[in-house]
Amino acid sequence: MSEEVKKAAPAASGDRPQGLRPQGARPQGDRPQGSRPQGDRRPQGDRPQRGGPRGRFQRRRKFCKFCADTSLTIDHKDPDLLRGFITERYKILPSRVTGTCAKHQRFLTTAIKRARVLALVPFTPLHHD
Repeated sequence: MSEEVKKAAPAASGDRPQGLRPQGARPQGDRPQGSRPQGDRRPQGDRPQRGGPRGRFQRRRKFCKFCADTSLTIDHKDPDLLRGFITERYKILPSRVTGTCAKHQRFLTTAIKRARVLALVPFTPLHHD
């Protein structure tokens, strides 16, 4: 063993208890003491605005068709109306996609399931019209 390794080995193992960091000056390669950088370094003006009028488009607020137009009724015998609320794979669309309120979403789900049993709406794409 070289002399440098012999000198470094006892100092590293016996002088201080395990888990404590040495106090004093930091090595040259570490970060300087002081405040840490916070987040993005871009100026605030360059950051894109969320929900403001500067965006490409404004998303229209979703609303329940059945609450807006009280003449519309959810009926399991009307497959044309129900097809607007199912996907091309014949899955029931969630209310967050269609904008239907919770009350009417429950009625829609029941109507679609009843229409499936009566073979007015298929269960899967494999069931041909």
